[in-house]
Amino acid sequence: MEIGLSTFVETTPDVQTGEVISHAQRLREVVEEIVLADQVGLDVFGVGEHHRKDYAASSPAIVLAAAASQTKRIRLTSAVTVLSSADPVRVFQDFATLDAISNGRAEIMAGRGSFIESFPLFGYDLQDYDELFDEKLELLLKIRTSEKVTWRGGHRPAIQNLGVYPRPVQDPLPVWIGSGGNTQSAIRAGLLGLPLVLAIIGGRPVQFAPLVELYKRAAAQAGHDVSKLTVASHSHGFVAEDTQTAADKFFPSTQQVMNVLGKERGWVHYDRSTFDAARSFEGALYVGDPETVAQKIIHLRKQVGITRFMLHVPVGTMPHDDVMNAIRLLGTEVAPRVREEIARWEATL
Repeated sequence: MEIGLSTFVETTPDVQTGEVISHAQRLREVVEEIVLADQVGLDVFGVGEHHRKDYAASSPAIVLAAAASQTKRIRLTSAVTVLSSADPVRVFQDFATLDAISNGRAEIMAGRGSFIESFPLFGYDLQDYDELFDEKLELLLKIRTSEKVTWRGGHRPAIQNLGVYPRPVQDPLPVWIGSGGNTQSAIRAGLLGLPLVLAIIGGRPVQFAPLVELYKRAAAQAGHDVSKLTVASHSHGFVAEDTQTAADKFFPSTQQVMNVLGKERGWVHYDRSTFDAARSFEGALYVGDPETVAQKIIHLRKQVGITRFMLHVPVGTMPHDDVMNAIRLLGTEVAPRVREEIARWEATL
């Protein structure tokens, strides 16, 4: 059972003062967060790609590379790479470079992305949303398999027996499929034999269990070894010394972000009652003291089959010291509890 973190490197206004942290400062803070996560024994850190004012990381590979030489063990992944609007050749080159700098710790989490800003920015038509992802995933996997590539598609110039460099330390370079719970995404990942990441940020996490089973069935039908497949979750949360403190610190920025996005997407108003319901034992928020968060992760592993858990923190802009403390608690108190209990449980299966 792997435990890690993900971030979107947000730069939203401070809830109390209205001040906005600079992109540069927030990026430097994230590097410090990755270094600390490595020091406290966490397994993975993911950085999401966005292309709008309130997010600082448009290039996750560069952010991760800044931390690579300061870390020793932690795996470094995008969360996600918006593959539909990216050039798969460049994506592979960036992450192969990160893999070299980190000595084999890079991963790509490929997804469509839940934001659309990158499509007009890079000259793509949203009407081609699904077709773009399918085609670019095909090319990315072909580059991963072969040093010399011959390929033709509908949205990118053809490649005729050309090499793509550098080659990564890992062979193959890990490519995960990120999904918000879409059935077709899970089936595609299974058929390709690729690891799956589920964004479990609402509702009841146990409702994702059938999707995981569907993923495994698709993989088995395609002839893949299901025992080697890994399934991750990306879920919002925060850890503090006691549950009330965790909730009170995490709510304000979470509410702010959810209501900004809610206005853009037509969601209902996000209030404290919604937040408190989501941090119940069966809810999708992993907010509380170390024991509370650990028990929820253990429940997710046993009921849904998740083998990697990524706590997404912060949501919005929170004080850097609070985020660092949450990372410290996740690594030193939550992760050992989870690993110990899951090891005992798996030994009985």
